Order: sequence, then structure tokens, then C-alpha cells
Amino acid sequence: MTSFVKPENALKRAEELINVGQKQDALQALHDLITSKRYRAWQKPLEKIMFKYVELCVDMRKGRFAKDGLIQYRIVCQQVNVTSLEEVIKHFMHLSTEKAEQARTQAQALEEALDVDDLEADKRPEDLMLSYVSGEKGKDRSDRELVTPWFKFLWETYRTVLEILRNNSKLEALYAMTAHRAFQFCKVYKRTTEFRRLCEIIRNHLANLNKFRDQRDRPDLSAPESLQLYLDTRIEQLKVATELELWQEAFRSVEDIHGLMCMVKKTPKPSLMVVYYVKLTEIFWKSDSNLYHAYAWLKLFSIQKSFNKNLSQKDLQLIASSVLLAALAVSPYDSKHSASHLELEHEKERNLRIANLIGFNLDSKLESRDVLSRANLLSELVSKGVLSCAIQEVKDLYHLLEHELFSLDLAIKLQPLLDKISKLGGKLSSASSVPEVQLSKYVPALEKLATLRLLQQVSKVYQTMKIESLLQMIPFFYFSAVEKISVDAVKQNFIAMKVDHSRNIVLFGDLGIESDELRDHLTVLAESLNKARAMIYPPVRKSSKIGDILPDLADIVDKEHRRLLARKSIIEKRKEEQERQLLEMEREEESRRLKLLKITEEAEQKRLAAEYEQRKNQRLRREIEERELEEAQALLQEAEKRVGKKKGSKKPVLDSEKLSKQALMQLALTEQLRERQEMEKKLQKLAKTMDYLERAKREEAAPLIEASFQQRLLEERMVHERNQQLEVELSKQRHEGDLKEKNRLARMLESKKIFQERVIGLRREESSRRRAEREEHIRQIIEARKAEREGKRKKIFYVRREEERIRILREEEEARKREEAERRKREEAERKAKLDEIAEKQRQRERELEEKERLRKQSLFGAARLADAPARPDVAPSSRPLDSGTAAPAAAAAAAPSPAKYVPKFRRSEGSTPNAPPPESDRWGGNRPDNRPSQPDSWRSDDRRPAFGSSRALWSSSRVRPSTDH
Repeated sequence: MTSFVKPENALKRAEELINVGQKQDALQALHDLITSKRYRAWQKPLEKIMFKYVELCVDMRKGRFAKDGLIQYRIVCQQVNVTSLEEVIKHFMHLSTEKAEQARTQAQALEEALDVDDLEADKRPEDLMLSYVSGEKGKDRSDRELVTPWFKFLWETYRTVLEILRNNSKLEALYAMTAHRAFQFCKVYKRTTEFRRLCEIIRNHLANLNKFRDQRDRPDLSAPESLQLYLDTRIEQLKVATELELWQEAFRSVEDIHGLMCMVKKTPKPSLMVVYYVKLTEIFWKSDSNLYHAYAWLKLFSIQKSFNKNLSQKDLQLIASSVLLAALAVSPYDSKHSASHLELEHEKERNLRIANLIGFNLDSKLESRDVLSRANLLSELVSKGVLSCAIQEVKDLYHLLEHELFSLDLAIKLQPLLDKISKLGGKLSSASSVPEVQLSKYVPALEKLATLRLLQQVSKVYQTMKIESLLQMIPFFYFSAVEKISVDAVKQNFIAMKVDHSRNIVLFGDLGIESDELRDHLTVLAESLNKARAMIYPPVRKSSKIGDILPDLADIVDKEHRRLLARKSIIEKRKEEQERQLLEMEREEESRRLKLLKITEEAEQKRLAAEYEQRKNQRLRREIEERELEEAQALLQEAEKRVGKKKGSKKPVLDSEKLSKQALMQLALTEQLRERQEMEKKLQKLAKTMDYLERAKREEAAPLIEASFQQRLLEERMVHERNQQLEVELSKQRHEGDLKEKNRLARMLESKKIFQERVIGLRREESSRRRAEREEHIRQIIEARKAEREGKRKKIFYVRREEERIRILREEEEARKREEAERRKREEAERKAKLDEIAEKQRQRERELEEKERLRKQSLFGAARLADAPARPDVAPSSRPLDSGTAAPAAAAAAAPSPAKYVPKFRRSEGSTPNAPPPESDRWGGNRPDNRPSQPDSWRSDDRRPAFGSSRALWSSSRVRPSTDH
């Protein structure tokens, strides 16, 4: 861990590491600084360090480091500067959101990029194989590689910030803003799982807030600002839950809002309550709880009528019609007719709970079916004037279904009313929090109610009826649907009917006759008469004679009683033993069941994991496809909402299919610009009015200020004169006292001078001594430094001399080596030249020897022919003339002692003339004693021998080379 004297040094070090690409080391250095106990007091540089720290954490996706650093910085800033922590957290969330958006944009760009060379070519084989193996498209892979890691980090960022800001009164606004941004993240990207976790996190934070009441900086929910922030957060949670269609989580959000209202015991603003009841109507409608849905609509109608001053008559009629139709859509019979007592108690508790959520204070002692019922609801609608505010068609429908005598042509009368009602509805202009009211969704429930009313009336009029006739009276459904409705009604004891498919008829019965109370009416009558007779004529009790007849009856009864007790104890023991065995068997069975359940759960988990992956892939595919459509619809709704708020303004025709997203944005910007201009005009008018008022006030106040100033000037002059006189008197008194003190101290002047001279002398001696010591010390230091410098100079001189000597020796050695190398090159060149010259001489000598040998042979052959000439006279002498080279050998041969006598070769040369050339010397410069030729005859007879002889001469010269070098 590196320690820094100043925090700025750590920031500089981190920037240096970042510039060389070592982001991990830079992050670690900043983390060590932030978590160090040395910097627990807030400083301005710490804020810059935190900005750089969160930037590194976001770039490297280090969520754990970011959380640790923010927790430590919260400890530092909690009591000093909370605004700094707020800025750092906002910067952190902004960077995370920006990175996630960049990743999503990059993934879209990769998906939209055209990365093929041939537009008419099919997909590559490797792409097809990859898509078949992986089971996902290129978009899914790019989302998983680019978008998913950044979305995970953004979600972790929201969780970290919420955990840091929880239950802190100084950071309530930032906590609410973070929760809203997290809700929007879940809403935009359809993150249902993360939304559930987020709701649970916020719910746990509120629970801990109520649990730990002695916590420092704990938010006070009784404060209006805190309560408003918490309610706004829960309302936004409820909105997002309904938009994501998470109805169970939406109902839990409703319970959270109700619990928060009960906790602080304050009624929120009407605008929030409108949103609350609007979402309640949606939740109850999705859960098929028509009764609760109608009660929620009634509460919403009451709030709108009481607090919305801008509510128009048309909107009021639409809301009242929705309330009335919702009440009529409730089933006319009790669904818990034959339920058990336990089910009735549960239903009663559920009704009380829902009534508390809706806001109705009901008596818990009432019956379960009287807490919230259709009859009570209809009577309350009439008493509160809802019926009078509804549309005329809805009123007629209500009278037909509830008050008039049900005729058999009820369907014919209802059909046009239902057609008109299905076309009514629309978005309310003045009640912006209420969603679009569509009365057509109540038409199926009203058709079912009309069917029940017709069946009820037909059961009173007919006993049998053909199915075709019944279907003509009920044109709303097929007979299968009518049969299903009738079965449910018969089950709930609303009507009595049977269907005979063999005869194709419907049998109706009397519900009163077939009821359980009248089936045994004679038995009940007989029992009642017997009780009445017994009350009028009580029976006379007679004395019993059993005691006289059976005197031992008491003992027998006692014995029998004891025997029965013993038998009862035996039976109890047997029962206990049997129960113990059954319990053991149940335990074994339970263990087997748990093992089987564990195996089943593992298989189910695998299946759910596979399904989850499949749903995840499908959801990711749908998200990108629906995003553009949702953005365009949101802009369209925003534009319609702004137009609807203005009084008397003509609502523009906006068609989401024709208008593009850019046109809607331009329309919204134009509207904002116009509102801004109107606001600027109002501000200018207000500033002008305030200027006039301020000028008038100053004109009126000017004489008053002048009079006040003169009065104050007079008072201050008097105060100044009084203070000056008092100061003169005090100065005189002080002067007199100082003179007395001077006279008193004049007696000690001589002693003071003596003491002063003694002290000054001692100090002068001490100063001289210290000056001498200092000069001696300085002289020693100077000499030591001089000696040190001299030693350094000598050492440097010696080192330089030694380096110069070594350099000279090195240069001399290199020069000698160069001269030696040049000399060797020259000698080698000379030696090669000598060898070439010797070889050339040797070759010349061999050629001369060969020529001489050739001439000698010719001379010998000529002398032999001359010797043989007298013996053969018939042979004429050769007419070929001889050259001068052969004349001498011929004469020598003629001078031989005996021409016919054989002469050896070594004797033939003795008779040569004295002018003959001397014998040849051998190859080594010596003469041969036997005058043999230098080479054998066999060598001279071969044409290739001269070349071999020249090479032999070269070989012999190379053997002589060492002596030549020497």
C-alpha cells in the first residue's frame, strides 16, 4: 500500500498510470487512499479523486470497488459536505447509464451494418452452422457480448447507490431519484426479475427504517417532504408494475402505499390518490374481481368529483358510466353459497382487507357476505348520485337489468344499448391521471348478466323449452357458453334447470319447491307440534319401582363402570401404540417422499432453467423490436396530454402511423418553446410591476431616511463629545500616576545600571567565546572539505591518467595488430607470387627436358640407320634432308670404331664431340652421374605426363614452403 503526503499526489500518480495503460494499478492506488484512515476529514481534492475513482470503476466494471469507495466517502462527507457525495453518486450513475447506452447503440450498429460482399449470395456455411449449434441469432450474440455486461453493471450500480443512500434524511431526494431511474430502467428494458428484486430492496429499507428507530440521521416520515418522496416512489413503483403486467407485484405495491399511509396517519394529495385508485381498478379487473373493481371505481369517482375542479360534464358522465357498468358486471349471485364456515371466515377477512385498501370503513361484526356485496354497492351508487351522472344509455341498461320486469325479449332491447355502449369511451381531457375509459370491456359481463336474467325469467314461465328456442332468445352466446353459465348458476342455487340432450330440450324447475328446507316440511311440522303439546301438557313423573325389584343394581352398575374404565384404558393404549406405528410409517413415507420430491425438484429446476433461457432469448428479441414503437407512442401520448391540458385549444389530429418520431419531437419542442415564451412574458410583466412598486416605496421612504439620519448624526455627536471629555480626564489621571511611579523607581536607577553592566559584560564574554569556537569549527570544516576536495582531485587525476594509459596501450595494441595483419597479407601475397614463379620455371624446365629428350631420340634413331646402311646396299639412303639438329648425332655415329658391332647406350655418348652440351642437371640442381634423363621413358611416352609433372612440381614447391618462409 502506497502512502501519499497529499491526496493530490495520489491523483497525479493515478493519471500517470492511466497514461501508460495500467488502469488496475491506478484504481488500486486510489482505493488505498480512499480507504486509508489517514484521510477521514473531508477535503476538496478528495472530491476530484472520487470522480476519477468512479470513472475507473465504470471503465473496468469494478462494482465492488465502487461500492467500497462510496461507503468510505459517505463516512467522510456525512457530517461535513453531503452535497459532494451527491455529486459523486450522480456522476457515477451518469457514467454507468452512458456506457450502457453506448453498448446498446454499438450492438444496434453491428446488427444494422452490412457485412456481406455479395447481396445476392446466401449465408456462409460457417454462419449457418454457428446459428444452428448456438440456437441464437447474430443480434442475440452481440447483445450477450456487448450489452448484457453493461446492463448488469448498471443494475449493480443502482443497487449499490440505493444501499448507500438508504434511510438517510440528508439524501432522501437522491434516494428517490435513484429509485425512479431504476424503475425506468426496468420499464424500458422489460426487466421483470430485476424489478421484483428492486421492490423487495425498497420494501426492506422501509422495514429497517421502522425497526431501528434510534438510528442517526433517520428520516422522519411525519415530515411532509419525506412522506411525499416516499409516496412518490411507491406510486412510481405501482405504475411500472402495472405497465410490466406484474399484477402480484402491483398488489404488493398497493399494500405498501396503504401501509405507509396508515403508518403516518395522513391522507396524501388527491392527485396521488387518483393514481392509486386507477391502478387498483386495473389490478382488480385483471384478477376478475369485479366487485372490488367496482368499489375502486366508486372511490375514484368520489375523488374526481370532489377535488377535480376542471372536470367537465362529459368526463364526469364517462366516469359515472364506468362505475355503474362495473357494478352491473358483478355476478348477481353469491359465489360462496355452499362454502364451509372456514372458507366464509377467510372470505370475510379478505373482504375486510380489500375494504381497507379501497378506503371503506366497514363493521367487522357483519356477515361475510354483507361486508362488500353487489346489493350494497348498487344502493350506494343510487344514494351518492352516480346513477344520475351516468349516460342515458347506461341508465336504460341499468333499469332493464335491475328494476323492470324481465321480459322474454330482454336481449332484443339490450342489443342496441350494448352496441352504443361499446362505441363510447376515450381519454379524459381534464382528468389526466385517469387512463383511457373504454366501456366496451364491460359488454361480455353485461351479456352474461342478461343471459342469467333471461334464464331466471324463463325458469319462472316455462317448465320445458327447446334448445333452439332458448338460443333465439339469447343471441349473445353459443349453447355451449349458455350451458356453462347455467351450470355455474345452478351450482350457486340461482336457478333450477336441467338439459336433456337426448330430447334436445331444457327442463326448468321451481327453486322454492326443490330447496332443502321444504323437502322434509312434514317432519319439521310434526316435531314442532310435539314440542307444543309437551309445553301445554307436561308429562306426569311416576315413582320408580326398579329399586325394589333390583336391590343390587348400584353394585352392578359400579362394577360395570370400573370394567368399562379398564377397557377404555386398554383401548387407549392400543390406540397409542397404533398411532406410534402409524407415525413411524408416516416418517418413513415422508423420507421417501422427500427424496422423490428432491429428485423431482432438481428435474424441475433444470426444466425451469431451460425455459428461462428460452424466455430470456425471446424477450431480448422482442425488446429491440418494440423499443422504437414504444418511443413513438410515448411521444404521441405526451403531445396529446399537453394539448389536452390547455383550455379552449383545438386538439390536433395526431396519427401515430403517419407521424414519425422526428415530427413528434419537433411538435413537442415547438410546444415547449411556446410555453417558455409565455413564461418569459409573464416574468417581464411581473418584473415591471415590481420595479414600479420598489420605486414608489423608495420615493416615500427617502424623506424619512433623511430625518432619521440627521437625528442619528446629532445623537452620535453628543456621544462623541461625552466620550472625548471622559478620555481627557482618564489621560490626566494616568499621567499623574505615571509621574508618581517614576519618582518611586528613581531610587533604583544606580543599582539597575550596575546590574545591567554586569549582565552585559557576561554576555559579551560568552559571545566572544562562542564566536571563537564557531570560527574554529568553521576553520576545521573548511580544512576538512579542502582535504576532501584535494583527495578527490588526486583520485580523479589518477583515474584519468590510468584511463589514458589504458587507452594508449589499447590503441598501440590495435595498431600493432593492424600492422601485423598487413604484414601477413603482404608476405602471403609475396609467397604466392614466388610460388607461382617457381611453378612457372618448373613447367618451363620440364618442357625443355622433353624437347631435349625428343631430339636425343631422333639423333639415336638417325645413327642407327646410318650404321645399318653398308650391310644393306640395296637400300638407298634417305632422301629426306636432315636438319641441323640431327647432323651432329649422325656424324658422331659415323665416327664410331666399329659400325657393325653392338654399342651399348652408355658407351654411345663417350664418342661424342667435345662441343656437346653438358649433361643435364636433375630437378634439384645436381647432375646425374649416369646421365639418365630426368623422367622415365614411360612418362614421356604419355601425353598427359607433363600436366602431372607440373602438378608434381607445385607439390614439391609447397613442401619447400616452410623453409622459404623461414
